[in-house]
Amino acid sequence: MSSILSLMSVLSEPTRLRLVLLLRQEELTVAELQEILSMGQSRISSSLAQLRRQNLVTDRRVGKNSYYAVISSWLKPLEKILDQASKELPEVSRDEQALKLVLTKRRDRAAEYFGKLAGKFGHAYVPGRSWEALAHGLLKLLPPLVIADLGAGEGTLSQLLARSAEKVIAIDNLPKMVNFGKKIAKKNGFKNLEYRLGEIEDPPIIKNSVDIALFSQALHHAVSPQRAVDAAFKILKPGGKIIILDLLSHTYEQAKELYAHVWLGFSSVELHTLLTKAGFKNLEIQIVSRESQAPHFQTILATGVKEKN
Repeated sequence: MSSILSLMSVLSEPTRLRLVLLLRQEELTVAELQEILSMGQSRISSSLAQLRRQNLVTDRRVGKNSYYAVISSWLKPLEKILDQASKELPEVSRDEQALKLVLTKRRDRAAEYFGKLAGKFGHAYVPGRSWEALAHGLLKLLPPLVIADLGAGEGTLSQLLARSAEKVIAIDNLPKMVNFGKKIAKKNGFKNLEYRLGEIEDPPIIKNSVDIALFSQALHHAVSPQRAVDAAFKILKPGGKIIILDLLSHTYEQAKELYAHVWLGFSSVELHTLLTKAGFKNLEIQIVSRESQAPHFQTILATGVKEKN
């Protein structure tokens, strides 16, 4: 284990310190760090390499990109020092503003794609969206329940769930999607289906109020999957269940441009980590579908329970 003195020595260099302060907040790629810090790739990559040698950061591969994050356990002894440094370092304020812009760009790419799809979901191809996969998720549900459909889009699945649920709350961050969903719900007479505008990382739902928190092919669009899963934990009642249907990790890089995916799916280990960190227990993770046509997307189903106190 690195000594406190060696850690402090590495973090005494301003660029490395700025990187750590940013990566404490969000997983970021080298390209995103370049944009935030207005620095060349070689300088940032060199600094990240030094941080990795001290076990301060880690990275994970998503297609052609590597996402970097801090290893919190190694930084724990320096948390107070880092908090103070963030107040004294003059570049921090600018870095945080630039970080917000970068994260907004992530959302905007998805928003542009989905804005074109409102009202067309039933006729457009979306990776991993199959009745076979959805059926596996629906079998986990026992009516009558209060269900949060997080990242619902226009809410085709929400309307199916509303046929037997006590209440369904459909969350999406695009007004166009929400408005379209409301019209369809009204047309079909669903009084137990409510559409709300909001982010899946911070859904407009009160704590401890729903029985099921559902992500159906939505988590790979999240700016921060961990925050989305954490938020799901908060809105669930004790004893409530999270259900995630998403793509298994893949290397089809074109999905980012074609379908505005932020993440190229998730492995079983990654989903297990997300759910465990959020506090879920009794985890079950399995692959439930494989598409026959290239690039052969596979759908993974993950469930967990928010235990009663």
